[in-house]
Amino acid sequence: MRNALVAALMLSSGAALADEGQWQPYQMPAIADKLKQRGIDIPAQQLADLSQYPMNAVVGLGYCTASFVSPKGLVVTNHHCAYRAIQYNTKPEHNYLELGFLASTLDKEPSAGPNERLYVTEAVTDVTAKVTANLPTEPLARYEAIEANKKALIKECEADDNYRCSVRSFHNGLEYYLIKQLIIRDVRLVYAPPESVGGYGGDIDNFEFPRHSGDFTFLRAYVGKDGKPAPYSEDNVPYVPKSYLKVNADGVKAGDGVFVAGYPGSTSRYRLTSELEFASDWLYPVLADRYQRQIDTIEAMGADNEDISIKYAGTLAGNANRMKKLNGLLDGFRATDIAGIKQSREDAFVDWLKQSPAMNPKLVQELETLIAENQEAIQTSFYFKNAQSSTLLNAANRLYRLAKEKQKPDAQRESGYQERDMKLFEASLKRINRSFEQSVDKTLWLQDIQAYQGQSHKVAVLDELLTYDNHASLQDKIAGMYSLTGLTDADTRLQWMDKSPQDFENSADPFIRLAVALYDENMALEKAEKELAGRLSMARPDYMAAVIDYYKANDWPVYPDANGTLRITYGMVDGYQSRDALYKQPFTRLEGITAKHTGVEPFNAPQKVLDAIAKGDMDEHKVESVYADGRGLICRLFSCLDKPEEFNSVPVNFLSSVDTTGGNSGSPVFNGKGELVGLNFDSTYEAITKDWFFNPTITRAVHVDIRYVLWMMDKVDNAQNLIEELDLVRD
Repeated sequence: MRNALVAALMLSSGAALADEGQWQPYQMPAIADKLKQRGIDIPAQQLADLSQYPMNAVVGLGYCTASFVSPKGLVVTNHHCAYRAIQYNTKPEHNYLELGFLASTLDKEPSAGPNERLYVTEAVTDVTAKVTANLPTEPLARYEAIEANKKALIKECEADDNYRCSVRSFHNGLEYYLIKQLIIRDVRLVYAPPESVGGYGGDIDNFEFPRHSGDFTFLRAYVGKDGKPAPYSEDNVPYVPKSYLKVNADGVKAGDGVFVAGYPGSTSRYRLTSELEFASDWLYPVLADRYQRQIDTIEAMGADNEDISIKYAGTLAGNANRMKKLNGLLDGFRATDIAGIKQSREDAFVDWLKQSPAMNPKLVQELETLIAENQEAIQTSFYFKNAQSSTLLNAANRLYRLAKEKQKPDAQRESGYQERDMKLFEASLKRINRSFEQSVDKTLWLQDIQAYQGQSHKVAVLDELLTYDNHASLQDKIAGMYSLTGLTDADTRLQWMDKSPQDFENSADPFIRLAVALYDENMALEKAEKELAGRLSMARPDYMAAVIDYYKANDWPVYPDANGTLRITYGMVDGYQSRDALYKQPFTRLEGITAKHTGVEPFNAPQKVLDAIAKGDMDEHKVESVYADGRGLICRLFSCLDKPEEFNSVPVNFLSSVDTTGGNSGSPVFNGKGELVGLNFDSTYEAITKDWFFNPTITRAVHVDIRYVLWMMDKVDNAQNLIEELDLVRD
């Protein structure tokens, strides 16, 4: 039945395509035929041009994606991506997380926080030759030469303070690209639904489908009156973007071609099988154990303390998301023998190497040796670094490192400690108190120390520092540190930015003293990591060059692993067979919200939403059918006695086969004409393993349907002022 269903779906779309690939924009012309087959009519050359619509309307948040949707700098992204901005403005007297927020006029739009930024990518330049020219072979010197070359390119690129530049490695160091981004420093909160809409279903529904989440929020970009980026000021004016997205109020139907643009964070599809096995056997389980421990602690301590609940809401949501993803990865590895699939492909690759006279037949074996060393180093450093997880110790470590780095010329300083980094460094110290509560931090740190003490990868200097006399317990020693430190005060932390190394070494502050004591060991560990990275910087590019030749020989897609840079992925609106006899349709309806509602979090839809659904108040947002013509396909997915083509509701969420991962949250979902039809916000549980292996049969991304967003704005929250800003189009 499954094969018949897949065949039917292929026939319905007109062509059987594997929608794999997180493509760099410049690659679009090379896959123009694939885009055309999917029904994406916007010219591939236009998508490759970052100065043209729609790519010049896609922006980064530094951790998520967003897009401009009005000429007055209005930006739309996910609710969970704007969580910090909502949390920043939430107080016990006006809890915007619980109640939502809507600014009726521009002057009522509050700052999203001093650290919120929008990044507009304006140029991506191949600088491989400049980064890799005349590199030494000694590993540490090679690593440092690569870093020096990258810093020089960044410094030249950042001659204008309004830009932030970075040099990113592609294909594991085979290529390097210089990314130039305009920084917008004044970001404001405009409209956010309640968390009971934006996160409806919570962790229970996370990575699941059917889904009914209104995961959207609107922000606005502001600049100085001269049109240039500027810090927050009441005198600032809305930013005028080079373009903004058209919003298609008719949305999409099943089988329609779509594409997504955004900033996917990290994938590992070209990694060796041994690396997957290390992740599944050791790394993911220990990470999951730590995240679950933190979740349990924060929930328990915040149950009767609203201040803790608000301050750690973002941490809790982030950890819950990581936990669900890790469990999904582990379940996926058990359900599908991905390691076996990868090993089979790897064996075929090695055979191909042996048959290719110009290739090094020991390429994989040599890389495996370095990977084994790296995995041992990860196991050693994991618990040691976690044992320094206190927010205050982390601040002390960074401040002492800053004092040390300031003794060097700026170009020789470590990245993160150069003059270009000082504004962000200062901002990070200021914002600590917004997500810090001493009792929680102390408890979480103690747990990490105890986890360190309970394993075999020990570091002598830390063991010595953790000793305590017979009259005091470890808990008492840690409690004493928190009671005696001055680093809980933001002004005190900022003052340490200007201190000398000697000031740190003479300090009586317990966290400063601990940072000084750990410094040499941390630097030794960092040096060892750099030396190994230098060796890998020779082995991995050689491996990837061979892999690319092999992929091309097999006519397989060749695109870089995700690395936080701007990418495009394409696919179609499509359901999937999640397990035997269970097919998941691609759209959910308003009525599904009511069906799930229990009144208890996370299924506690706001009464105003329930009332609007009960009244059938849909008007032009109502969709009669989300399926194209074709009864043959429909009869395979439904009872042919039914009339499934009669949808008669507002679509809430929908599925597509686009290739996404973390960082794509908030990414605009476009129809074939390049019009906004939704926002990416999740993946299905079965698809989580796509970070390692893309399976087109079950890989689906989950999107908020733009028709649900418009319905919420129109019928629930009366956001007519924002609707009027949008460029709404219909088919």
